[in-house]
Amino acid sequence: MLSQEESVEIKVLARQGKGVREIARALGLSRNTVRRYLRGSASTYSPRPRRVSKLDPFVDYVRERLKAARPDVIPATVLLRELQERGYTGGISQLKVLMAPMRKAEEEPVVRFETPPGRQMQADFTTIRRGRDRLVAFVASLGYSRATYVQFGESEAFEAWEAGLVDAFDYFGGVPQEVLFDNAKPVLLDRDVYGPGRHRWNGSMLALSERFGFTPRVCRPYRAKTKGKVERFNGYLKGSFVVPLGATLRSAGLLLDVPTANREVRRWLDDVANRRIHGTTGAVPFDRLEEERQHLLPLPEGHLPRSWVRDTVAMPPPWPSLQHPLSIYGELMEAWV
Repeated sequence: MLSQEESVEIKVLARQGKGVREIARALGLSRNTVRRYLRGSASTYSPRPRRVSKLDPFVDYVRERLKAARPDVIPATVLLRELQERGYTGGISQLKVLMAPMRKAEEEPVVRFETPPGRQMQADFTTIRRGRDRLVAFVASLGYSRATYVQFGESEAFEAWEAGLVDAFDYFGGVPQEVLFDNAKPVLLDRDVYGPGRHRWNGSMLALSERFGFTPRVCRPYRAKTKGKVERFNGYLKGSFVVPLGATLRSAGLLLDVPTANREVRRWLDDVANRRIHGTTGAVPFDRLEEERQHLLPLPEGHLPRSWVRDTVAMPPPWPSLQHPLSIYGELMEAWV
């Protein structure tokens, strides 16, 4: 049997007007073989007809069930049980294969949700490093200006949320009308416990919101895209700040720790992140922040920025918390910049 390439060559040469003898000589074949292929009597391959699937009678049912459940998804195990009750005798693997393109095709389009100045701030924690030397970052972004504040730490307890929120309000120069959170326990204890949209909040978070005058909001479960502004910044933070700084420190045998990260991130925020032209708004975040500040709520009367408190209240010097003398970090940062 000839290869597919040889059979094609026979037909091409025949179309060029070559005779059987000439084709046979050119390809090193017998004349009978060339004749047979030209007559179409040789074995040819055609697409195998599609096999009838046990799922065929249930395709419309699966599609309608997935459509009715949007934006949620019915698990394949549940659909399998429903189909079996309707006479399906196949397995779950082919059901998953059928569901995959249906789920992808019926995903809701991503609609960019913009908020007016002063309306919303999105806040979240992103994990930089796990394990014994844990490093996390609190990230808060104003919805209109996209101005962002970052604070590093080792914990995601309520105290870390409180410190991050208060320092973000100080950094932005005011308080937004609402803050959008993820479903973290320091923020939310139970969803919809008093009815749809009526949640049981962490008491400490409620007290903080009352003190500063913002309304806490939470995104729907499994809908992280709701917090897209802060989520997108998390990737930018890691790629533009954490990775380069960590590489610089590692080259000198040093580890990126919380004090170093917090000392350097403020300069990066002021000089880089909030000075760049934002990919979505097409404007510089700090420029739009000037406008947004006019719509932010004032800070509580008598409130002192936490940085002022740290500077004025007698506290032990921070140097013991560093792993290396400050002079080493300073030299490295000068080289990094």
